[in-house]
Amino acid sequence: MNAIQPLPDLLISQIAAGEVVERPASALKELLENSLDAEATEVTVQLCQGGVKFVRVADNGAGISREDLPLALARHATSKIRTLEDLQNVPSLGFRGEALASIASVSRLALVSRSAGDKHAWRIEAEAGRLTQPEPAAFAQGTAVEMRDLYFNTPARRKFLKTEATEFAHCENMFKRIALSRPGVGFTLQHNGTVRSHLRTADARLRIAAVLGDEFSQASVFVDDQAADLRLWGMAALPAYSRSSGDAQYLFVNGRFVRDKLVAHALREAYRDILHLDRHPAFVLFLEINGGGVDVNVHPGKTEVRFRDPRALHQFIFHTIDKALAMPHLANRAAVSVAGKSPEFTRKADEEMSGAPPAYSRQDKIPFALAPQTKAAQPQAFYQVLFGSGSGSDASARQTGYQAGFSELSASMEPEGAIREPEIPPLGFALAQLLGVYILSQNERGLLIVDMHAAHERILYEKLKSALDNHTLSMQPLLIPATFRADSQDIVTAEENSTVLHEIGFEISPFSPAMLAVRAVPAALKDADVVTLARDVLNEIREFGGSRVLAGRRNELLATMACHGAVRANRSLSIPEMNALLREMEITERSGQCNHGRPTWFEISLADLDKMFMRGR
Repeated sequence: MNAIQPLPDLLISQIAAGEVVERPASALKELLENSLDAEATEVTVQLCQGGVKFVRVADNGAGISREDLPLALARHATSKIRTLEDLQNVPSLGFRGEALASIASVSRLALVSRSAGDKHAWRIEAEAGRLTQPEPAAFAQGTAVEMRDLYFNTPARRKFLKTEATEFAHCENMFKRIALSRPGVGFTLQHNGTVRSHLRTADARLRIAAVLGDEFSQASVFVDDQAADLRLWGMAALPAYSRSSGDAQYLFVNGRFVRDKLVAHALREAYRDILHLDRHPAFVLFLEINGGGVDVNVHPGKTEVRFRDPRALHQFIFHTIDKALAMPHLANRAAVSVAGKSPEFTRKADEEMSGAPPAYSRQDKIPFALAPQTKAAQPQAFYQVLFGSGSGSDASARQTGYQAGFSELSASMEPEGAIREPEIPPLGFALAQLLGVYILSQNERGLLIVDMHAAHERILYEKLKSALDNHTLSMQPLLIPATFRADSQDIVTAEENSTVLHEIGFEISPFSPAMLAVRAVPAALKDADVVTLARDVLNEIREFGGSRVLAGRRNELLATMACHGAVRANRSLSIPEMNALLREMEITERSGQCNHGRPTWFEISLADLDKMFMRGR
């Protein structure tokens, strides 16, 4: 048996490097974080061959003095913490004092730095753990770190690196994460001598749009909520922008990019009711939390953290995102009100193309036939048929409440003394019905196309959920019971689950040894195909059990019920009926998606229409 003996320093550093420097992107992360900790305002990244051959990160930060250069490349030497208390409340991105030493042990590394007040810079080099003496060099204030030939002295590790394109993709993604976390810092990325990205200093919204593109920013809702010592803000994409993978998910805790199962679960739950099948949400979110509420000293890569109160954090994140996604059009309008102008990351509604005709006036955009007074012309009978619950007076009250709320919000956005113009609701006024399937509507920004079945399906679904939660789900007795032939399992299911059926608004009982009778249905679904609806409900209960249907699968059951009750394609609607549907959408949470996660409406701006017809060219 071999005797116990201490490991050489170089081998210790190379073992640590296996945890810290997995690939060029890992080294790039550490170098960029050092630049940010040095309070740099400009950072330039240069890569060759995906970062395997060469990585250089230069910044204009505080710099390092000549005396500290050897320590900068030593293991467990750092300027960022001194005590255990510092570690428990660490504000910096780096703090272990391992990164540069680990990188230097598996590459040829050079560090040039000049601190404020120094007459010139100093340069130090390291190869396989051996350091040179600092030498004078020419460099402006700040630091530049060059890493060459990663894993040149550990060829077994180098074999695990991927192709140049793959390694560069990892580096670029790491660059994006860092750039998103610090919008007040300018970043430049070069690869093989070509500039791939140049990001000027900007606010968070502009930086997000610059990194992830206009498509993301235009399809996102702004999030900002606070509770106790927690704050969550940023942008969450609506389901229409969902992805086939989680490649557009960026979460920052106190400015540090992290991956956390607790937060991921809270976000999945917030999107679960509106996301289609196996799609993944997209978001850029910043969580601010008291330093004592999070432990960042969990993993060498520092992408995993632990929270002191995970249950409270989970609920806070879930409710914040759920609330933002519930009424995105009002959330973004509220953001406009607070800012006093349109958020930079959204396309301005009245933006005109260069050389385009004069902008339309607000009144020009409203057809005479759809003057605002049609808002009050909601037929009582249609509310009773289309929305089921409540009388016509209740519907009128809901509509009046909407108008008051909308007017109040709009008034808060106008400068004092401004002349009030007739208000146009977010989803505008109906123009026509297309092929019995779509509603064409016009608002201030342009044209909306609404899938009337999908929209009504969401409305009914939210009403059923609210009624069930509040124990106010009304039941509509049928004048003539609907009977249908049923097998013995369906009959047993109806008999054994009568309480569950009654709770969700059904009365189904045996009519004969081989038939069931539906004697009552939820009032909101009284115009549905009663027999088909009853069969689907019984099948759901039989497959999953009554107790689970009312717990874990409650929303799936209600979604099925709402689908049966929604207005069908090829049903002709009048203009007032279409406007009634639009108004209900505006006061219904999550109305932008149907129960299966598909969009219920799309908007084409006036500027886009002008481009289509080449107006002004």
